[in-house]
Amino acid sequence: MEVKYRTRGIRCGVTPDYIDRLAESEVFVFGSNLQGMHGGGAARTARLKFGAVMGQGVGQQGQSYAIPTMQGGVDTIRPYVDQFAGFALRHPELRFLVTRIGCGIAGFRDEDIAPLFAGAAMLPNVCLPREFIDVLERSGTTQR
Repeated sequence: MEVKYRTRGIRCGVTPDYIDRLAESEVFVFGSNLQGMHGGGAARTARLKFGAVMGQGVGQQGQSYAIPTMQGGVDTIRPYVDQFAGFALRHPELRFLVTRIGCGIAGFRDEDIAPLFAGAAMLPNVCLPREFIDVLERSGTTQR
């Protein structure tokens, strides 16, 4: 059973902890590096299972979408999250499953990255990890 959260009046799903298959309209959103070297973590899963392309570190590729997280601090990630949110807004026919980008190999905490997704959380087709939703709820950005 999928848990639903209310995000300021808009219902969104919670990204599963582990994803090994997608429905036709779903997109796996993962943390990458600008060089597109998808060798580990969710990036490796994106490459092996969902069409991520070696050498492409940003944007849609197959049934995946890369957000670079390895190039510096949180402020360097923000423009890419904003770009993703714009893409999701323009593609309401797709359902985006955002992984805990930046919280694995890149070494950020959920509290660092989740606030970047406050705007995307308002979109009905963007699912966030439970950890991101919990951070946003604690900060008052969302409510159950």
